[in-house]
Amino acid sequence: MQFDRHRRLRSSKTMRSMVRETYVHKEDLIYPIFVVERDNVKEEIVSMPGVYQLSLNLLDDEIKEAYDLGIRAIMFFGVPNEKDDIGTGAYDHNGIVQEATRKAKAMYSDLLVVADTCLCEYTDHGHCGVIDTTTQDVDNDKSLPLLVKTAISQVEAGADIIAPSNMMDGFVAEIRAGLDEAGYQNIPIMSYGIKYASSFFGPFRDAAESTPQFGDRKTYQMDPANRREALRELDSDLAEGADMMIVKPALSFLDIIRDVRNSTNIPVVAYNVSGEYSMTKAAALNGWIDEKAVVMEQMISMKRAGADMIVTYFSKDICRYLDEQ
Repeated sequence: MQFDRHRRLRSSKTMRSMVRETYVHKEDLIYPIFVVERDNVKEEIVSMPGVYQLSLNLLDDEIKEAYDLGIRAIMFFGVPNEKDDIGTGAYDHNGIVQEATRKAKAMYSDLLVVADTCLCEYTDHGHCGVIDTTTQDVDNDKSLPLLVKTAISQVEAGADIIAPSNMMDGFVAEIRAGLDEAGYQNIPIMSYGIKYASSFFGPFRDAAESTPQFGDRKTYQMDPANRREALRELDSDLAEGADMMIVKPALSFLDIIRDVRNSTNIPVVAYNVSGEYSMTKAAALNGWIDEKAVVMEQMISMKRAGADMIVTYFSKDICRYLDEQ
């Protein structure tokens, strides 16, 4: 009987570990947190078991737990009490995300705060920019100055990285110019420039209370059928000054992550989105899968595809899994 030489390298756990090509590290993780303006709220999101909306006054324990587990990068999403048609709360100096950022940085100066820069959580219509009342579509050019104001207010509050998720044309160039003019040349931009109009975003919209009140986002987010378009978006964002690139969602777009990795040397970020999280959680809660094994296999698939970092709601769980190894 011929013994396949490759099997010799699978003969024990120690041997498999020695020749393993891909690893997930705690340093790879970015942990998203939903912060609400209401007081004394810790409310589990029905469509995202194990994920909570948290009040600012209850945020300390969540940040401390994440930090103690080894997480060194977090991303805040804010749910304001008041919304309007131009998303004023997004660029309010004392807005919910700005206050959460100040709290996190006061607790741990080495904790990186990644600021999601968008208007959708703050607009009463749920879209990512200002609406043109004639066309009932997002007015790209009128939205850009508000996104710049949002980015500057987030950095003033202590954000370390600006991550614009709005998908307005030219948003990276405008935000880069605005940050530079305000004296924040050292703040990197982690662009959500490859963001698909995906059906996997549903649970997030429950958590962030950002469901569009009319229409959809297909005019400014990408068609999931398109592959080459992602490289056009990459090229334009690189030319405009992006320092890192997010591909969102991750699991259904691993080919896109690989394409981006092959086309650039800047860091690539996979966003393991809410629908991906919720499907895995639902299957685990029903006893259909081994949650730990499946989650780690998913993370490995993203790293193997070329991601340097992963935004995931599983961050705390992954840290615990890694501690068990």
